[in-house]
Amino acid sequence: MAQEMEKSLLNQHTEKHFTAGEIVRDVIIGVSDGLTVPFALAAGLSGANASSAIILTAGIAEVAAGAISMGLGGYLAAKSEADHYLRELKREQEEIIDVPDTEAAEVAEILSEYGIQPHEYTPVVNALRKNPQAWLDFMMKFELGLEKPNPKRALQSAFTIAIAYVLGGMVPLIPYIFIPIARKAVMASVVLTLLALLIFGYAKGHFTGNKPIRSALQTALIGAIASAAAFGMAKVVQG
Repeated sequence: MAQEMEKSLLNQHTEKHFTAGEIVRDVIIGVSDGLTVPFALAAGLSGANASSAIILTAGIAEVAAGAISMGLGGYLAAKSEADHYLRELKREQEEIIDVPDTEAAEVAEILSEYGIQPHEYTPVVNALRKNPQAWLDFMMKFELGLEKPNPKRALQSAFTIAIAYVLGGMVPLIPYIFIPIARKAVMASVVLTLLALLIFGYAKGHFTGNKPIRSALQTALIGAIASAAAFGMAKVVQG
């Protein structure tokens, strides 16, 4: 009867937590770099009086190289996390077999940190000792703080970051496609990119739980500083 009531309550309650954190993180990494790096490059070349055609060619080359580099970085990072998890999993399995009493004591210590009394956690410890897989999962999550990685995570991260970088990187280059005079194109690029940074920053703040307006202004400010620095250095070098 109690189990049926619990199932009924669970069916009636729908959790609304945001669970796509890894994908959002990859998109943020890709888009933020994609918007700022090609933007700064284009602004710097404009400051050196390069033509729109040259800026566009250099910009597209940078977007392609940047997407590959960022995607590869995302792949290696996710692969390293998976390898680390497997190493710790193997070590924890060996410890459960070799020193079960010590591991059981660690379970008791973990549960006591949540305010659970010995007479309350002792049955839990004994139950876990009878179920090695559940015991192993418990230790990985609560002792080491490690979640089992998605085996497809590395490739997903690589493609997500790379595609996000390309989408973000093409935004500041669009004006150079239609405006042959670089000095005019750079002004349109500045307006378009800052607008994109504001929208992206607002969305980033919304999904990450931060203040959207503050996030939008911070993101736009970082992009503006990067482009201004590149433009100024190009002028100094040219002068």
